Amino acid sequence: MTTSASSSTGPQGIAVGGDDAVIDRLVEANARYAEAFTDPGMDARPVRQVAVVACMDARLDLHKALGLRLGDCHTIRNAGGVVTDDVIRSLTISQRALGTRSVVLIHHTGCGMETVTEDFRHDLEMEVGQRPSWAVEAFRDVDQDVRQSIQRVRTSPFLLHADDVRGFVFDVRTGRLREIHPAGKEA
Repeated sequence: MTTSASSSTGPQGIAVGGDDAVIDRLVEANARYAEAFTDPGMDARPVRQVAVVACMDARLDLHKALGLRLGDCHTIRNAGGVVTDDVIRSLTISQRALGTRSVVLIHHTGCGMETVTEDFRHDLEMEVGQRPSWAVEAFRDVDQDVRQSIQRVRTSPFLLHADDVRGFVFDVRTGRLREIHPAGKEA
């Protein structure tokens, strides 16, 4: 896809707008990155033995927000940061094959999943002629959805370590995390 907008430079020096396709720009940025790249000699096992499940929202710079460096954690992202079957799959591999022991769940303020409904699936079915096999996992109350995600992790029979699971809401305006406690537990 190309755009006719004038070109400018965004974060990390990646050009925004202009006549080149965005993927071409990303590949070019990778070529520059690769020129100075040195193998850090890391293993796939995260140094801090933690997996972070978060929303895919582009405003969340998880490594900076959590003081993490390359190799510190596994990062699993999806729309809403919701714990789905695929997140459980990734967490199970993270724990059983790669040694993680802790899980951090991060939703955020102003999430688009608060404005979508399950009707999205119906609309897709009408448009493409096939019903998606996945649930939208939309929510109206971000705190409650974090609680539900905590519960899904804690009750999964596939996870070895479900005792160190904590959930948070990231405020996109302040950058602060607010902890959400599971149902029935006070701060």
